[in-house]
Amino acid sequence: MSIIKVIIPAYNEAESIPHVINDIPNIVNEVIVVSNNSTDATEINAKEAGATVLKEPLKGYGYACIKGMNYVSQQKVKPDIIVFLDGDYSDYPEELINIVEPILKDNIDFVIGARVKRLREQGSMTMPQIFGNWLATFLMRIMFRSTFTDLGPFRAIKYEKLLALNMEDKTYGWTVEMQLKALRQKLSYVEIPVNYRNRIGVSKVSGTVKGAIFAGVKILGWIFKYSFKK
Repeated sequence: MSIIKVIIPAYNEAESIPHVINDIPNIVNEVIVVSNNSTDATEINAKEAGATVLKEPLKGYGYACIKGMNYVSQQKVKPDIIVFLDGDYSDYPEELINIVEPILKDNIDFVIGARVKRLREQGSMTMPQIFGNWLATFLMRIMFRSTFTDLGPFRAIKYEKLLALNMEDKTYGWTVEMQLKALRQKLSYVEIPVNYRNRIGVSKVSGTVKGAIFAGVKILGWIFKYSFKK
């Protein structure tokens, strides 16, 4: 039986986090919520819902993910698969079964939950998000011959493959860095279409002009960095 652990970065997601945790299938061995300097009841609600709760005071999506990875690395029994999932309830956690299936059945290294248009609730992705995803994946197709269509945060990867990526980004570039490094290391990968709904609360990235601009700059920076890397 494969050991599966879920890492959920969360910043002030008190209302949504119990829903996310409660909808995660019981094939998961541990749910790890990393509170990224939350000032509300995120930590209390996550713990009451049965998650392991960690605190990461340095704000940034990548900082939270790395905190979760460091926690896992210190455990005696290591997982086979790590799943990353947002804490805003925009994804459907029950679809985790579909996300990990290619790894379990077909020995795929890396799986992205693709937020395809036909499965997206109206308004669940902003125009800057849609355009940014299109531009980033278009550039990856041109520069790296990839088949990615999304930078979706709902993703699963074999634990040893994740470690080999040597992830660095501390903020908005985490998702695209993982995909670029997966391409560089020739990991096998596949996208699985997932449903996507309007999140609970306001996005800390796409919901602000500053967040959208910083995310865009960071994502494009990683792509062009790797385009010139030998």
